[in-house]
Amino acid sequence: MRDHLRTRHYSIRTETAYVDWVRRFILFHGKRHPQEMGAAEVEAFLTHLAVQRQVSASTQNQAKAAILYLYKQVLGVDLPWLDDVVQARTPKRLPVVLTATEVRALLLHMQGTSGLIAQLLYGTGMRLLEALRLRVKDVEFARREIVIREGKGNKDRITVLPENLLLPLQAQLQKARVLHEKDLEAGFGRVYLPHALAVKYANADRSWAWQWVFPSPVRSVDPRPDAVTGALLERRHHVYPESVQRAVREAAKLAQIAKPVSPHVLRHSFATHLLQAGYDIRTVQELLGHADVGTTMIYTHVLNKGGRGVLSPLDAL
Repeated sequence: MRDHLRTRHYSIRTETAYVDWVRRFILFHGKRHPQEMGAAEVEAFLTHLAVQRQVSASTQNQAKAAILYLYKQVLGVDLPWLDDVVQARTPKRLPVVLTATEVRALLLHMQGTSGLIAQLLYGTGMRLLEALRLRVKDVEFARREIVIREGKGNKDRITVLPENLLLPLQAQLQKARVLHEKDLEAGFGRVYLPHALAVKYANADRSWAWQWVFPSPVRSVDPRPDAVTGALLERRHHVYPESVQRAVREAAKLAQIAKPVSPHVLRHSFATHLLQAGYDIRTVQELLGHADVGTTMIYTHVLNKGGRGVLSPLDAL
């Protein structure tokens, strides 16, 4: 299944999630082979997730997508019950949005690399992984823009580079370069390149342009085999997402923000504050990388317009 997913260029996170759900499905039914099971076993597993585990609708649907991928794509089983398996209804939720005062308080309680990443998320509207996967070559200081490569949906886009982050980002790149030069001296310094670029361009994985803007403080073994040798190499990955998520949660507690705050909330706040400032919704759509403007329209619901713009009769007494 891993080979099948990698052949079709699924992301490493999708691969990990799908394989994990299929493993849970097989263990739930006593390690029976999936070819010996059918609609009843799939529905029993999804029911267990919804009733006993009480997972969210999106989690339940992800598990269903992983199992159906196993049957349709990997095992080649094309049975009519595959399309009739229960689909959880995903509720429509309004995004959590911080006020400008809350964002300022949150960022003041964040320091170091995590603090810079949080400022970048709010200043550009990037998703967390998009920020962590930034390469040196994609930060255009002269043009004041950031090129986001292979974002959600495997799409590229351009977003704004805030003036207030020019000097901090340049300082971050200097620290990353020192770390990269130390790795080169120790015989490392190779970074993962997508689409077999390491085969096409010799030594490109050691070049400064392809290095991460936010490298991890430690090296680790990459689970993806090297495109040239096929071996598992020790590389310096980017900063771990969970470390930034933890830093944001701790900063929200220190700032006494009574809302569920995560790095993605900064993206929601970026979009909402741009709309509040009078920017066109199409501009915000392009900066966020939404394929449909209807997705961006969700942020208009958190503005003081429509029903919330009227004067309550209680206030007129």
